[in-house]
Amino acid sequence: MALLKVENLSVEFQTNDGAVQAVKDLSFELEKGHSLAIVGESGSGKSQTAFSIMGLLAENGRSSGRVLIEGKDILNLPISELNTYRAEKMAMIFQDPMTSLNPYLRVSEQMVEVLIHHRGMSKREATARAIAMLDAVRIPEAKNRVHMYPHEFSGGMRQRVMIAMALLCEPELLIADEPTTALDVTVQDQIMSLLGDLQKEFQMSLVLITHDLGVVAQSCEKVLVLYGGQMMEYDDIKPLFARPGHPYTQALLSAIPRLDQGNDALNAIPGNPPNMMNMPKGCPFSPRCEYVVDHCRTDRAIVVPSGSGLRACHKPKEELV
Repeated sequence: MALLKVENLSVEFQTNDGAVQAVKDLSFELEKGHSLAIVGESGSGKSQTAFSIMGLLAENGRSSGRVLIEGKDILNLPISELNTYRAEKMAMIFQDPMTSLNPYLRVSEQMVEVLIHHRGMSKREATARAIAMLDAVRIPEAKNRVHMYPHEFSGGMRQRVMIAMALLCEPELLIADEPTTALDVTVQDQIMSLLGDLQKEFQMSLVLITHDLGVVAQSCEKVLVLYGGQMMEYDDIKPLFARPGHPYTQALLSAIPRLDQGNDALNAIPGNPPNMMNMPKGCPFSPRCEYVVDHCRTDRAIVVPSGSGLRACHKPKEELV
């Protein structure tokens, strides 16, 4: 049985200008101890998929479908029951740790509170556990730094604190939403290496949300490519990078600068992401696709097997050069 199974997930927001469908009929699964990257441009539905799984949608958002953790549908659980799942079964790391950590409380207070509430530990036991977890995420002098305020840490160290907090109750599933966005390249590599090491050490499943396929290449086993809130492709990392089966995946990969090519020009995907309030009738990528034909504009492509994975495209894979 898969640890996480998402079935026909749809997410819609009611706004003053009308309904916005951020995710549409999305399905995927993740086995225990494995890793999945969800990739796509800004606005493709990556974060809203994660927020739906965690039960953290904004008040004007509604989700439908099923989100199963070890076979139990958690999508519409009461908050009290969902909070237990969020502590013991799954956790999430957000983009900006400075806005996720309370600036008025010492790190120790924020970490100890979690353990006292969810694990019933004494303050002394919880403090010792917090220090051990800061050690695990490689924060130097954790015994002293645990009593510091968030602003006394660098950006990379704050992200490590967030990772430590997420792992306090040893969740089986960790969702990392753009965990390296605000960090420089060297620190990005350190954080991704750390996540990989912690995934193996704690034997947990990892969902990495990113727009950077370069980060994905060395971090995950499977990739889910989203565009306009819909699945474009879903495959193992190696075949997807070697021979992508969807024009959008091809375009994303071609936009990554490569040192082995002596061309200084950067490839860009022509056009703009779709207007989520006025989506194309057919494939959402059709206005930007170089392989588009008439029925791409009128008929939504169904998800079909493609090599070792799945893709949603009218064009035969053999014709995608």
